[in-house]
Amino acid sequence: MNKFERALEKLNIHLNEKQMYQFQTYYEMLVETNKVMNLTAITEMEDVITKHFIDSLCLIKAVPQLGKQKILDLGTGAGFPGIPLKIVFPDLEIVLMDSLNKRIHFLEEVIQRLDLKNISAVHGRAEEMARKGEYRQQFDICVSRAVANLASLAEYCIPFVKIGGCFVSYKSADVDEEAENAKRAVFLMGGKIEDVIKFRLPGSDQGRSLIYIKKEKGTPKAYPRKAGTPARNPILP
Repeated sequence: MNKFERALEKLNIHLNEKQMYQFQTYYEMLVETNKVMNLTAITEMEDVITKHFIDSLCLIKAVPQLGKQKILDLGTGAGFPGIPLKIVFPDLEIVLMDSLNKRIHFLEEVIQRLDLKNISAVHGRAEEMARKGEYRQQFDICVSRAVANLASLAEYCIPFVKIGGCFVSYKSADVDEEAENAKRAVFLMGGKIEDVIKFRLPGSDQGRSLIYIKKEKGTPKAYPRKAGTPARNPILP
């Protein structure tokens, strides 16, 4: 946890005792549940701290002023980046969305155990949920650490974002070609790639990128296409 605090200092984040306790409890729940459910291949505490907790919080490199925004974490899996963001920035309103219901049950237990407010876990596929009025173009920020092509992620994520809001995709260091190939998909969804923020993950030598996409106009009704299509047939140049 000392290494965690040192890495957080590099992000100018300082936690109180309650927040440290919440991260410790979250880690314990993650490892315990992972014995019976495949949540993460990373289970060593030091690795979870660096590759999940710190990585999640690096959103502030793309969005420095995190306060009362409404955020969708799409394909949240075990709750990354949404739950670490909620612990550190409690004023955020967060929706965790995942297509696997048993992950949602785990996340609901975490939310309850950590006594987190104004955060919910929702089961559903992006292609279907993005067509519902309560979710479509309702979020200031959409984030995703999901392992998918950026062109596919743009079609999944941008429809959820308000005009003037943003989609931030967490990626590895080598992302230039992928970003270039996603420009058409991003444009068709009403977005524009405004920045690619490259950095080394605090506390490691691992290179990471955040792709910052601004939502400039409404997403056409045709998108996202029906379930499975964005992954099988991404919109490429």
